[in-house]
Amino acid sequence: MSWPLLVAFLTVVGVLGSMRFNAILADGDTYWHLAVGRWMIEHQTVPQSDPFSHSMPGVAWTAHEWLSELVLTGVHQAAGWAGLVVLVALVFAGTLAYVTRFLLARMEPVHALLFTAFAAGMMMSHLLARPHVLVWPVLAVWVGALVNAGEHGRNPPWWLLLLMPLWANLHGSFTLGITLGSALAFDAVLARPAGHRRAAARLWGSFVGLSVVVAMFTPWGWHGLVFPFQLMNMTVALDVIQEWLSPNFHRLQMLELWLILVLAIGCAGRMRLPWLRLLLMLGLTHLALKHQRHVAVLGLVTPFLIAAPLARQWLATKGNERDAESVDRVFRALAAPARWGAIATAGLLATLLVGMLLQSNRFAPMSKTTPEAAVAAAMQAGASGPVLNAYHFGGYLIYRGVPVFVDGRADMYGDALMKRYVDAMQLRESQSLPRLLEDYRIGWTLLDPGTPALALLDRLPGWRRVYTDAVAVVHVRDSNGTSR
Repeated sequence: MSWPLLVAFLTVVGVLGSMRFNAILADGDTYWHLAVGRWMIEHQTVPQSDPFSHSMPGVAWTAHEWLSELVLTGVHQAAGWAGLVVLVALVFAGTLAYVTRFLLARMEPVHALLFTAFAAGMMMSHLLARPHVLVWPVLAVWVGALVNAGEHGRNPPWWLLLLMPLWANLHGSFTLGITLGSALAFDAVLARPAGHRRAAARLWGSFVGLSVVVAMFTPWGWHGLVFPFQLMNMTVALDVIQEWLSPNFHRLQMLELWLILVLAIGCAGRMRLPWLRLLLMLGLTHLALKHQRHVAVLGLVTPFLIAAPLARQWLATKGNERDAESVDRVFRALAAPARWGAIATAGLLATLLVGMLLQSNRFAPMSKTTPEAAVAAAMQAGASGPVLNAYHFGGYLIYRGVPVFVDGRADMYGDALMKRYVDAMQLRESQSLPRLLEDYRIGWTLLDPGTPALALLDRLPGWRRVYTDAVAVVHVRDSNGTSR
């Protein structure tokens, strides 16, 4: 056995053998990603304009995650919801195994496992059946290979350029990869002896330039490079969408524990980072504190940046202190690569577990994003016309073939519509909701039970409440113009 193999195996067992799968299917965006994949299969093309909303029909839309959506849809059609959960678990496990192997080459196994555990905990905060998970192994290999080449004084790994067009078609975070690649290239050049830096700069600069070029091998060319920055410049959407908000430190967060650990190591003098890696680490920490969706990126990337400097400083400052030698021997025994027998055994056990779970009916999206009963009640009550829906119900409605007012594609809707929508839902102006209902000729609504707009809909002439449960509330426009 080896630690990377054990980490991968225990991750698969831990995710699939617990209730964690409920959280993997807890995001309503999974529904619309599947709907997009299904649309592409039916039309044999990548959408260039919106086919799913009634509020902005036909508007230009950058489906920047199209390849991930095809993968998710293919798995879902072949193996259902269980297949999606298994896919996420396997990708997660493989990524952590790679992180563990990278760290074991640089630090004591105990330390490697500690930082792998922190990486796992921070990534689990965003462990969902969505495209960003599919690029975690790409991000890990990209950063790990670049750091490895820089630390060993090697030329840039040109084969990595094959990953960039794949990344660019899977998820918009490829621009983060280009940014990290540029910084790590500079770091590699600075690590060379003074007389060799000019030649190294030419090679590494060429690598970065080519990575930008191949990143444009998408249906949108150079526009794909601009899209992530347009998204990050949105103000209204980023202030109201949950995953773009700051972490809530009123509850214990893995990010908080990670910050305490790193601060303690730094204050104890056990870690000194090169200034460029320090800037990268501070930048990623800033993103994680600003947007909770970036906590996973911080947890995944920082072990690669701090492993070698931490190990060197740890040895330099340990002095004559004795470690727990017997414990160290046990942990070091599993630091070498696993033998084929152990790999086969772990693979067989994981395959049996996966096979049993694929045959079960344990997997289904969580009810908070699946207002199935409410939609059925609306149809039975004669709901017709455009719907005004809660933001996180948009994915389910698209999946059902119902044109939506808004959904998880906030980048397409833009700040103007998002502000008008939020103002109406929160009743920030007395006429914001009635004007919205009339301007878009809304025929029925599907909202969260705690939405302030419900209080006005209950009193608004021509509207009546037809269904309420813990997931959703439905109002329909009364055809005879009276309210009840």
